[in-house]
Amino acid sequence: MSIAQRLNQIRSRIGDAAAKAGRDPHAIRLVAVSKTRPLEDIVEACRAGQIIFGENYVQELAAKAASIGDPLEWHFIGHLQSNKVKYLAGLVSLVHSVDRFSLAEEISRQWGRLGRSCDVLVQVNIAGEATKSGTTETGALQLVRDIALLPNVRVRGLMTMPPFFDDPEGARPYFAELKRLSDLIAAEAIPGVEMGELSMGMSGDFEAAIQEGATLVRVGTAIFGER
Repeated sequence: MSIAQRLNQIRSRIGDAAAKAGRDPHAIRLVAVSKTRPLEDIVEACRAGQIIFGENYVQELAAKAASIGDPLEWHFIGHLQSNKVKYLAGLVSLVHSVDRFSLAEEISRQWGRLGRSCDVLVQVNIAGEATKSGTTETGALQLVRDIALLPNVRVRGLMTMPPFFDDPEGARPYFAELKRLSDLIAAEAIPGVEMGELSMGMSGDFEAAIQEGATLVRVGTAIFGER
């Protein structure tokens, strides 16, 4: 099956999951996770109408962005070291993985040099897994408050990576918990903060994530095939 055919399948499944939840499918954006994939795969997906691509590695994203002239939207979705932020400045439209204030400070500094602001999501380690990045559920509200004071960063929502389950229903409670946390933070009405985005759900569980409120689903294998 071609990348274009897989993309059509995914879009159809997104539509079905949205309908089941009584949601507008246009409120859910598909992020094609293109890390380690060759440029040809990205070009093929782009020709099939895919606009947003998510990358995990700074150098790889920068190289791909320089090679592809098409009007793509790049999102950074991996763990980000502060000393690498300067290579992303101005290249990405959304950073999904802000998990500490020092990283947000550096993002604000680097985008400020360009006279621009960067939209970010605060990554929450909703399951408290030692192997995963993310602020704690209890620390998320204070982190959002702190980031909101920075001049060149705008908090636009939350992101999480739940534990892996063979059954996508296993991840559902974690998606529901991130939505609850998002609503709680939104209720604080912090100036400059919007809780409009929930980045959650991947190839194996994005339908459950959509039914729990995801606005961004990060899908790689189901589009590009196994690595």
